[in-house]
Amino acid sequence: MAGGRRKKIHFSKFFSFNCGKSSLQDEQQNQIGGPGFSRVVFANDPACFEATNLNYGLNYVSTTKYNLATFLPKSLFEQFRRVANFYFLVTGCLAFTPLAPYGAVSAILPLIVVIGATMAKEAVEDWRRFQQDTEMNNRKVKFHRGDGTFERTEWKKLRVGDIVKVEKDEFFPADLILLSSNYEEAICYVETMNLDGETNLKMKQALEVTSNLHDDSSFQNFKAIIKCEDPNANLYTFVGSMEYQDQPYPLSPQQILLRDSKLRNTDYIYGVVIFTGHDTKVMQNATDPPSKRSKIERKMDKLIYLLLSFLVVIATIGSIIFGIKTHEDLNNGKMKRWYLRPDDTKVFYDPKRAPLAAILHFLTALMLYSYFIPISLYVSIEIVKVLQTIFINQDIEMYHEESDKPAHARTSNLTEELGQVDTILSDKTGTLTMNSMEFIKCSIAGTAYGRGVTEVERAMAKRKGVPLVSEEENEEDNVVNRPAIKGFNFIDGRVMNGNWVNEPYSEVIQKFFRLLAICHTAIPEVDEASRQITYEAESPDEAAFVIAARELGFQFYQRTQTAISLYELDPLTGNTVERQYKLLNILEFSSARKRMSVIVRSPEGKLLLLSKGADSVMFERLSNEGREFEEKTKEHINGYADAGLRTLVLAYRELDEEEYERFEKEFTEAKNSVSADRDEKIDAATDKIEKDFILLGATAVEDKLQNGVPECIDKLAQAGIKIWVLTGDKMETAINIGFASSLLRQGMKQIIITLETPDLILLEKQGNKDALAKASKESITLQINEGNKLLGSSISESFALIIDGKSLTYALEDDLKNLLLQLAIRCASVICCRSSPKQKALVTRLVKTNTRKVTLGIGDGANDVGMLQEADIGIGISGAEGMQAVMASDVAIAQFRYLERLLLVHGHWCYRRISSMICYFFYKNITFGLTIFLYEAYTTFSGQPVYEDWSLSLYNVFFTSLPVVALGVFDQDVSARFCLKFPMLYQEGVQNLLFSWRRIIAWMFNGVISAIMIFFFTTSIYEHQAFRKGGEVVDRSILGAAMYTSVVWVVNCQMAVSVSYFTLIQHIFIWGGIALWYIFLLIYGAINPIISTIAYQVFVETLAPTPSFWITTLFVVISTLIPYFMFTAIQTRFFPMYHNMIQWIRFDGKGDDPEYCQVVRQRSVRPTTVGVSARLDAKVSQITRKVHHAAQ
Repeated sequence: MAGGRRKKIHFSKFFSFNCGKSSLQDEQQNQIGGPGFSRVVFANDPACFEATNLNYGLNYVSTTKYNLATFLPKSLFEQFRRVANFYFLVTGCLAFTPLAPYGAVSAILPLIVVIGATMAKEAVEDWRRFQQDTEMNNRKVKFHRGDGTFERTEWKKLRVGDIVKVEKDEFFPADLILLSSNYEEAICYVETMNLDGETNLKMKQALEVTSNLHDDSSFQNFKAIIKCEDPNANLYTFVGSMEYQDQPYPLSPQQILLRDSKLRNTDYIYGVVIFTGHDTKVMQNATDPPSKRSKIERKMDKLIYLLLSFLVVIATIGSIIFGIKTHEDLNNGKMKRWYLRPDDTKVFYDPKRAPLAAILHFLTALMLYSYFIPISLYVSIEIVKVLQTIFINQDIEMYHEESDKPAHARTSNLTEELGQVDTILSDKTGTLTMNSMEFIKCSIAGTAYGRGVTEVERAMAKRKGVPLVSEEENEEDNVVNRPAIKGFNFIDGRVMNGNWVNEPYSEVIQKFFRLLAICHTAIPEVDEASRQITYEAESPDEAAFVIAARELGFQFYQRTQTAISLYELDPLTGNTVERQYKLLNILEFSSARKRMSVIVRSPEGKLLLLSKGADSVMFERLSNEGREFEEKTKEHINGYADAGLRTLVLAYRELDEEEYERFEKEFTEAKNSVSADRDEKIDAATDKIEKDFILLGATAVEDKLQNGVPECIDKLAQAGIKIWVLTGDKMETAINIGFASSLLRQGMKQIIITLETPDLILLEKQGNKDALAKASKESITLQINEGNKLLGSSISESFALIIDGKSLTYALEDDLKNLLLQLAIRCASVICCRSSPKQKALVTRLVKTNTRKVTLGIGDGANDVGMLQEADIGIGISGAEGMQAVMASDVAIAQFRYLERLLLVHGHWCYRRISSMICYFFYKNITFGLTIFLYEAYTTFSGQPVYEDWSLSLYNVFFTSLPVVALGVFDQDVSARFCLKFPMLYQEGVQNLLFSWRRIIAWMFNGVISAIMIFFFTTSIYEHQAFRKGGEVVDRSILGAAMYTSVVWVVNCQMAVSVSYFTLIQHIFIWGGIALWYIFLLIYGAINPIISTIAYQVFVETLAPTPSFWITTLFVVISTLIPYFMFTAIQTRFFPMYHNMIQWIRFDGKGDDPEYCQVVRQRSVRPTTVGVSARLDAKVSQITRKVHHAAQ
């Protein structure tokens, strides 16, 4: 649109209910200067002495976890709060003392590699956050440099008091007070989607006293002092005053423009900066980026503690035995353990100082038994998680072609948590919906029009397996391939292209669409280039109504203070004619009234009251003569609700002059009233005239869901995942989207908790804060208790909890929040509406903390950042507007529907892989460590390791680590297709079946059995017989190398039999790990014995030429694996888990047998109470009951 000032329009005429000032606002104005209201802003003079003394911060914003000063200490703390890393740090330091049973370098080098790799990953991830912050801080905006000159500067350089000029489609760089705009009345339109998720534009208006500041030069001598509230997180309130030309003027939320909002449909605005950087309201709602750790990782720490405790116990026992044996070594000159030379030794084996020797042995044992603790576990998991995130990022099934956005796992810390989600807390606008409302159906004069198909209808038809009749009819109706029109998806040849004139009730149809074109507060905008008309409306559905009227022959094109002008199709001549309706009154919509009306005078001189509203209030206001189409309309409305559509009833009546004059007098007096009961007087006046309507019909608009949302919610519900919706939208909108997404359905009882009661509204108007707070809390307590009683009295019915933001304020207090949670978790669906960003975060924290289950937050705007950071997993929707949610998220996806594959496929795989990987790690380390302990016991705890130094260090690094990494990256118990076909498989993760204490201990026990069998078989075979042709018996080097060989074979073969899905890489890693051990023996054994010590030529000269070595290895491996084979066979045959049953389907080739799959599905899918499946099941049950009742 061209620049320059717009035509002056008195918007107070349109928003008639907003005039007047409440006593509460006056009371708040009196608080300025007191506690919490101490901020002073010197407008256009930020460098003055008084302003600099206030020391307000600059506009720089940082969301990083580290900075240059804190990276090293904070990152090291992150690493060493892992108990295993701290333990290895201690043992690494002790390795430099004479107590060490091995070399210091071999002990400390693996720790340096592990810590360094993890810190490097953290640095890279935080660097990306820093780059995003830098991009935002370096955005440019015009600011007043002085002398009426504006120039561009970076956002980060703005100061409190600066005057800025923001132009169309730019974001506001800080919290501003609106001074003026290119409109004469200093109004502007603001999109707040990044703050509250709403896409409809908000209108802001500056004070009249500054509205004439239209040019840059106007600010040359401008000075003002603003006193206002201190920085806070409340997005919807603001209290302040502006002192301009020695006169104070009150400020309200109508004048504040919040950071991250966008200026729309306004060429420019001037504003003064009042809050900068982290003082802005959007940043006040944000929380510091948390250091998230998965539940499996925290449980892994407990396992490390358990193993450490076990290590200390056996070290203590060994040291006591060693002390006793040492004390007895030298008795009357006789030496029992002569090879230790107790008669000529240092303190370590001195019989005279046996207690001290025992203590020193304890420290040695702590180092020696450190191989019980898998040092490479953490770094292996880090590697696996990074590779898992790469697979998530590369999944073509989660790539959104239209926006060219793939899935993007922004952190690798939480991949396994994706397979354990119990509760999803979702935003609505932009997350479940596409931010568009479409007119799709209507009922006029008892006839249903519109053959469009909603997402809900499509999903239900797909589940039924029947074709959609409407879609077949659409092919016949689609005679013209018309271009897509935003907000309009109506298809019906009976009324389109002017064909409505041939319908039996054409007069009713004319009045219906005429009402849609007149009864609204939308403002038309004409594109000067294309002459196309667009509309700015208070809500998306209102815009959809005006667009629908335009497309069907009733084009609204002009609004003035007193008239609305239309282009209408004349049914007699077939021509388009211009008609002007005199606008007399607008009776606004409110959540209490649930309707909106306008009073107009038609060109023929008739007084018409046109109204649209919820069926719950409109049907009761019909006259006896106006109910002709009531039954049919109700039937259609119920059908529309089942299809997930939002409905409004349209009705009208003609007024006589006398009645209107009485109303106008009473209505005017009520509007001008300044008493506490002003709103009640207005409602009373409107109630007297909004009656005796004649029904025209009903509209049905689709709050357009993203593609696949109902099916996705249905699948997630079948997987046993609970879904909560936390939205900043109004309650009515939230409920409608609940129906559209199948979270709510007909027949589900709604428990609505709200403070919108007459008594509480009266108390609020009286301004008695203490009484209001007390009464509000009592009301919330009563409503929650009644809800719990209602749930307790009904077993079979499904319930939905719906609560608004005001109620949440009290319900989230310490003494009520547990009651609220108790009610919420027993409901099938939970919807929190009018929620502030901080309330979203608090609800998420409540669920996460008290249920101790994994929570997932998903949203697309800055208002969702707190929720995403508070949840165990934050999912950001990379939508068309704003990237704040993505920047704060752990995983970014382009559409809500991709959550199905992300959780049910990747989540399940990652959880299973990490769980199996950790269990296997502990198994192989217990197997290895216990052989060291058993050898120690065998040698009366002499403190000598059975294995050579570098063999000890490389066990976890080379010989056994790569197969477990391959397991963590590639293994699949079932395919992606079966993961989606049997969603209840996901419950293995939610119930933590694969990483339960029972399963962990079973794997540990397997390790104990393996170690005992390896040690005793090996020592028994080699103990009393010649090992080589020369008659030599085995020594420590030969026994250690032979036992080590058996260990490497056993743990790698154990991996081979545990894998469900073999790939070439797994074969290479498993058998390559074994081959690597033999290569190491050859190469290391060939090195100078000063370096290779006891490993020198041990394989070439002793092991390889000896047949008993190869026979013993084969025998030990087979014998050790037999117990695992037996356990697995019994468990799979008699006690199968979900994935075992699905694996049998695959092995038997019955994956496409519907009857066989249904049997397994019935065993693995529990009945759901939300989703398309539940909606269909409820419909079938309802029909069955009707048939049964009719048969009786």
